[in-house]
Amino acid sequence: MSSVNGRALTSLLAALTIIAIAMVVVDARFVVEKESIRVLNPEEMRSKHDGSIANFGLPDYGGFLIGAVVYPDSKTDGCSAFGKTFKPKFPRPTILLLDRGGCYFALKAWNAQQAGAAAVLVADNKDEPLLTMDSPEESRDADGFIEKLTIPSVLIDKSFGDSLREGFKKGKNIVLKLDWRESVPHPDQRVEYELWTNSNDECGARCDEQMDFVKNFKGHAQILEKGGFTAFTPHYITWFCPFQFVNSPQCKSQCINHGRYCAPDPEKNFREGYEGKDVVFENLRQLCVHRVANESSRSWVWWDYVTDFHARCSMKEKKYSIECAENVIKSLNLPIEKVKKCMGDPEADTDNEVLKMEQVVQLGRGERGDVTILPTLVINNAQYRGRLERTAVLKAICAGFNETSDPPICLNTGLETNECLENNGGCWQDTRANMTACKDTFRGRICECPIVKGVQYKGDGYTSCTPYGPARCTINNGGCWTLCLLAANVLQVLKAMDSPVKISMNVKRVWCVNAAAANARTHGEDTAVVVLSYMDSEIMTIMSQYMPLESQRAREVPSEAEPFTHNSTA
Repeated sequence: MSSVNGRALTSLLAALTIIAIAMVVVDARFVVEKESIRVLNPEEMRSKHDGSIANFGLPDYGGFLIGAVVYPDSKTDGCSAFGKTFKPKFPRPTILLLDRGGCYFALKAWNAQQAGAAAVLVADNKDEPLLTMDSPEESRDADGFIEKLTIPSVLIDKSFGDSLREGFKKGKNIVLKLDWRESVPHPDQRVEYELWTNSNDECGARCDEQMDFVKNFKGHAQILEKGGFTAFTPHYITWFCPFQFVNSPQCKSQCINHGRYCAPDPEKNFREGYEGKDVVFENLRQLCVHRVANESSRSWVWWDYVTDFHARCSMKEKKYSIECAENVIKSLNLPIEKVKKCMGDPEADTDNEVLKMEQVVQLGRGERGDVTILPTLVINNAQYRGRLERTAVLKAICAGFNETSDPPICLNTGLETNECLENNGGCWQDTRANMTACKDTFRGRICECPIVKGVQYKGDGYTSCTPYGPARCTINNGGCWTLCLLAANVLQVLKAMDSPVKISMNVKRVWCVNAAAANARTHGEDTAVVVLSYMDSEIMTIMSQYMPLESQRAREVPSEAEPFTHNSTA
């Protein structure tokens, strides 16, 4: 084949690859959050609307944001710096409304964040189904701010954007609620999640992002997996070579199994470096590492393999070889022969069971939508949107648990909302004992009576919490101002004083007794001074007979309705 024809074939193949990808994107069902945006004010605009979360920034999964809409009087597309801070008429977070078009979506969000916005709504400029706003694949300008984007961005349809603009221009105070609490389904006590990724680390910022995420999230992932809280599955996207070019040098260099499973050339150079089929083969190896590890109940080893492979066998650093990859497998005590058997023969003119299944599950299932972007995280069959950042992803996974089954890692300080810092979150507290019912979680604060030193407090958590159980006298002296004794201890005191009277009382109650009474027999005293709070009148009568107070004859024994107080005279 002449060099001219070779170049033509290469160009045609590249064009066909782009067309195939474009067809996937056109036909793809993008993820849309149904009725995730509510207009709270003004009353005549109250309504619910759909929104599509951007694939950059940090959405508040498990939470929500209430803010006021601001529409700029100039630079309405947000494509250049505003040079000022936007503030609504009333003290609320700013939700900046911007027009679509003119520049990257991510640049709009960055300029909005620099201008003080807490969130961005991008109004579509034509009537069409909502799509996912993505960050640019390769852009030197974007590389400077993509990692710094922390505010959420949402694409809204044209009609909703038009109504918000019109309302703002009329001077209305438009308050919205952006709700992410149901963005991740939370049906039970286990979260199932997937990461669609690639073994190639030569694709620029995107590859760097996914590799950094794997390294940084590995610890969290393994804790969740070892504890049985999650079920994780890695996935890898492949393409196929057009049938008429299966035997071309280009298809042979990018594909395995006779053009069935392909990946782009890592360096985008067919003449040197690694080939696309190297990427496909390593993708297959990583899938089989997970399968084999999962069979031995060590599914979390996948995270070790991928991070070790990147450090020891990086394609970007020209260190990749089959021998290097297999040495990593051996170092993790995985049976190499089982991994090889799982991978099969890449030269065979047959389907590969593992990779064929990957192509099937790539298509959308239920509400998940098709996987069209790498990397993509799927949690409980719902696509995660936002930057792949350790804490943000952990928070999204934690939002996937049933609210009563959050694992401890979801309640660490890195995810707390710190609502308890202001007015104790409106919960019960005992300032003297430094106890509170307020707990910060990633979902916000909850008011729940605490367990202190093994003592369970019971109550509504808002206005009351009282100690319960046999050890309650160890906490804050049981609420007494002298010696706290259980009813059972009072019985022991009476028995020590040779009381012939049979006594019956509720042994679960707490009695507050002056310490002198407990020590009376030890010191050989004929009388003991006793101060009792909220005791049954029957018991108080018995006590008055066998441990009389010096002034007992001069007055009546207080009733249960008139207990001794701190000011009582003994």
